[in-house]
Amino acid sequence: MSDSSNIPADVDEIEIEIEKIVDGGQGLARRDGLPIFVPRSAPGDRLRVTLVERRPHYARAEIVKILEPGPGRREAPCSFFESCGGCDLQHLEDSLQTELKVEAARETLTRLGGVELPERQSVVRGDAWAYRLRTQLQVLPGEERSEVGYHARGTHELVSVNRCPVLVPELERQLGGLPRQLAGEKLHRLDLLASADELSAAPPVAGMSGKEVTFEAGGFRYRLDARVFFQGHAGLLDELIQSVLEDDEGESAVDLYSGVGFFTLPLARRYEQVTAVEGDRVAVRYARKNVRLNKLQNVDLVSTAVESWIGRLPEAVDRVVLDPPRVGLTPKVRVRLLDRGPKRLTYVSCHTAALARDLKILQRMFELEGLVFLDLFPQTGHLEIVAQLRRRPGNETV
Repeated sequence: MSDSSNIPADVDEIEIEIEKIVDGGQGLARRDGLPIFVPRSAPGDRLRVTLVERRPHYARAEIVKILEPGPGRREAPCSFFESCGGCDLQHLEDSLQTELKVEAARETLTRLGGVELPERQSVVRGDAWAYRLRTQLQVLPGEERSEVGYHARGTHELVSVNRCPVLVPELERQLGGLPRQLAGEKLHRLDLLASADELSAAPPVAGMSGKEVTFEAGGFRYRLDARVFFQGHAGLLDELIQSVLEDDEGESAVDLYSGVGFFTLPLARRYEQVTAVEGDRVAVRYARKNVRLNKLQNVDLVSTAVESWIGRLPEAVDRVVLDPPRVGLTPKVRVRLLDRGPKRLTYVSCHTAALARDLKILQRMFELEGLVFLDLFPQTGHLEIVAQLRRRPGNETV
């Protein structure tokens, strides 16, 4: 097998050509069979790069010079792209980004998870700019003026910004005034969340409250503030709900990692009884408010960690919806799902490798019926995937 010893130790700069984009958004090249990963590269790029990390079976490099750009490469629209670590793919045409991310996700699912891709697949994309409803800003406090922006790529150094074109206008408008507004504030991070006419900040700061905001999606109203998780793409909330729910209905459904009830509320219109489990107490408080706000009577909200509750999962419920953190499911949750065998399982993931690992195990009991790839994170290497699984006939236990 090729290894980094094929490149002499005294050689730091080499010329390579990028083959493809891999999961996460980096480009992949090969030198004498050795994989070399290069951020902010494009398929077809011929590059001079400097090696920044050598491992026995791969290397990482940074671009020194673009010798010949690949098709689809462009000048990044944002002037902060070169230094800011918030975006990965602005150097690629918008539609090509989605195409390459989906291709990389499919490859990861088959290679890491041994997943046989189903016939039923779809790709959903929305606006590639001015879409993001929430952001986490880094702050360097100052008495007369604070520095506000994002971390530089690969470091904790602050890149000050006064604009960010991926944010919805209601958020982007805040950036110019924040350095003065945060002067004298002793905070190092600020979370912002905006709806059409409301803004929430966490922690609350002068002139910017921690008040609740309202969103409408899938025919439901949601109240929340900047402390809790909510889906980030303003234009794809309805599409995400529909991709998860599809047309199924039944007697019982369980929503795990349920947050403020984003999927819980729509499930309650399709199923006679819904149990929602969430460990974040602030999110559960908002979920209770949202259940009342939408006049739903058939939801049982459980305020505890999924790992603590999962032993109480009933056998053969009609539907389980999962939207776990990026790390995916813990072994305890996977084992219980296999043991209890819900009739249908819907897995929502923003981390393809974690999804591939979990599907590899879950497919012992469940058949993968469909995949929806949603580009909820344009200009970045991330992709949301909805996997629809159904219990295999006659497979009641593992």
